[in-house]
Amino acid sequence: MDSQGHQGAGRPTDALGMEIAEMRRLAHWVVDVVVDHFESGAAGAAVAESTPQQLAAIFGGPPPRHRRDPRESMELLVKHALGNMQHGDHPRYFARVPGPSSFAGVLGDWLATGHNAIAASWAGGSGPAAVELVVIDWLRDLLGMPEGTEGVLASGGSMANLIGLAAARHSTGAGVAYTSDQTHASIIRGLRGIGFPPDHIRVLPSDELFRLDPEQVLSALEGDRLAGRRPGFVIATAGTTNCGAVDPIDRLAEICTDHGMWLHVDGAYGAPAALTDVGRTVLSGIERADSLVLDPHKWLFQPYDIGCVLVRHPGALARAFSMTPEYLADATARATEVDLRDRTVELTRPARALKLWLTFHTYGLDRIRAAISAGIALAEHAEGVIRSDPHWEVVTPAQLAMVTFARVGASVDAHASAAAALAGTGFAAVTSTRLHGQSVLRLCTINPMTTHDDIDETIRRLDEIFTQRGA
Repeated sequence: MDSQGHQGAGRPTDALGMEIAEMRRLAHWVVDVVVDHFESGAAGAAVAESTPQQLAAIFGGPPPRHRRDPRESMELLVKHALGNMQHGDHPRYFARVPGPSSFAGVLGDWLATGHNAIAASWAGGSGPAAVELVVIDWLRDLLGMPEGTEGVLASGGSMANLIGLAAARHSTGAGVAYTSDQTHASIIRGLRGIGFPPDHIRVLPSDELFRLDPEQVLSALEGDRLAGRRPGFVIATAGTTNCGAVDPIDRLAEICTDHGMWLHVDGAYGAPAALTDVGRTVLSGIERADSLVLDPHKWLFQPYDIGCVLVRHPGALARAFSMTPEYLADATARATEVDLRDRTVELTRPARALKLWLTFHTYGLDRIRAAISAGIALAEHAEGVIRSDPHWEVVTPAQLAMVTFARVGASVDAHASAAAALAGTGFAAVTSTRLHGQSVLRLCTINPMTTHDDIDETIRRLDEIFTQRGA
């Protein structure tokens, strides 16, 4: 290698020997396939699957000893691996919380992956680290949290919530965590995983609007105090996965202030709605969180994976996760630098921030806000369509791009069966779930490419399924 860092004569360009001409040919093919997917993805199935036996027959067998044609192998992956999955970017994928990625996000991911970028230490990746710190501060400002709030990017909501709650316990000591029966299951799993004993995880019944009830929290914490346990944490949700409910965060923040407790807010899907006027009103109080989680790969239009945790207390993340073993002594930050590995349980970390930074630069904040607003409006349209048909009832009205509904007189298992039948056609995917024991169907409409016709036809086809079954 010469003084400018260029490859020396005879040095292979690829670690395993692929030639430049073939690299370019294959890379151009990949670009075309991905752009074709963006152009015509709506023509395919919203979700598809094959049996384990079918897929094992396609991909299995012993590892090849000798080279196979990479173009043929990639075609196999596109057809059978990428063809057999949920397509969260499909305009009629309304199940769970879809992930409609922007193309700029894909470009940023490609750049980071193609350069094998790492964001662990400042010395090993000052550029990616600087981009991540900028993106974190953008998110902090957009969500109204104070200057000095620190954060880190993670793989998604499960990991971001775990990081935030681990930092909370490290900062304040052991204590009881209070949450509701609508809290995402991964949070309960995370609490157990970081060592909360069963009697320190208090799952309270949600109110009639499926929110964490402040009075239930007060009653439970007084009971715990009498039993000799320290009330430590309230875990609120800004947009539940079941129905988009938002806990009364302002009131819960007051309780935490009065009782010396930590307020953690899970806004994995819902928090980005705060970028809009409507969402900011619904999400009032999230800026008061001690720790706040959001997933840009949901409502900020990023490809998987990218979650984020923000913590208002400077140094809390580093106090929980910092490590300086001897083999990292030459990659330890100085006073004005940040080693992002010290804010998370991950040491090896991809450069997740590049795609989000590029998305903000490519589209601008106004366009992103408009796309979020469009998702909110789509759910309101869906609610209107459902209310106009006496065969349906709205169970929870449209909120944060989510609406739940039920077929009047349908049996307990009918909704899940109808959702499966619709998914089997490939036209659309919806989720069935239960709310206080009631079986419902659920639409999540965060994809700005979804049209009113998509929603109308999805509901019409569900109606047809029930009609054919005599319901």
